[in-house]
Amino acid sequence: MKARPRSLGWHLLTALILIGLAAGLWYATARIDYQWRWHRVPQYFLYQAEENLRAPVDGEVTAVRPGGQGDVVVLHGADGETREVVVGRGLAAVSPGDEVFEGDIVGTRRGWHLGPLTWGLWTTIWISFLSGVVGLVVGLAAGLARVSRNPTLRSLSVLYVELIRGTPLLVQIFIFYFFIGTVLHLDRVVAGVGALALFAGAYIAEIVRAGIQSVPRGQTEAARSLGMTAGQTMRHIVLPQAFKRILPPLAGQFISLIKDSSLVSVIAITDLTKSGREVITSTFATFEIWFTVAALYLVLTSVLSQAILWMERRLAQSD
Repeated sequence: MKARPRSLGWHLLTALILIGLAAGLWYATARIDYQWRWHRVPQYFLYQAEENLRAPVDGEVTAVRPGGQGDVVVLHGADGETREVVVGRGLAAVSPGDEVFEGDIVGTRRGWHLGPLTWGLWTTIWISFLSGVVGLVVGLAAGLARVSRNPTLRSLSVLYVELIRGTPLLVQIFIFYFFIGTVLHLDRVVAGVGALALFAGAYIAEIVRAGIQSVPRGQTEAARSLGMTAGQTMRHIVLPQAFKRILPPLAGQFISLIKDSSLVSVIAITDLTKSGREVITSTFATFEIWFTVAALYLVLTSVLSQAILWMERRLAQSD
């Protein structure tokens, strides 16, 4: 019974700290006379736009009648053919009997379109996913090479891991795009995904190596004594046990990969970060957009964290 009041006190302290941070942010923005424009942010996720529809030929408007998807403008062309243009309901710009020329506006049509932040978010998701999958394959291969008895494989994997981990990701992206991409004629997206995958693979290789070496040697010896080959032992005995142990650090690496993917914006890939910069350039809503971009990255990483936590619980139940 006494633990609950103590816990309530700590929760109140947490709330006071958050309120203090919010008040400090408000005070800081008030001092620079910044005007918040949060109402402008939703249109950069989804907006409604009008599309002008033009006459395909010279002719005369013979009718404007309602249709299934809007109003239908019927044109009798100078060539004797009849053509129909579907415009929005009540958005026809001509009337029966009007003469029109090719290219004249006969009406408009409204439609919903995805905004730049939505497209940028989608680009970040699929680039991170693809880079993570490729990086996992590369990291698994390099991690197995690290524990191999073959000196060549072990040396090459050590060189790869140390080279990638010892240089900044931004420099690797530049090298991959401007040098390797130029030599091999790679698209910027391929270069970006490749750089991210190799970067993640080096860290995953160390995670895999540590996980394999954490499995007691007696497991391997018992499997070999039963007649299993080295490959069968690794595939059926060692890796399943190692996977459960390396799942938390793997989750951390994939979360870092989502955040690191923002660096591909430097090679003109329109991910979430670059989309945010482009919106700021046209609106000058600096704080609102950057806070929104940060919140979207937080949502992505939080969803991944919950998914990994669910996997951990399922694996724990299977023990």
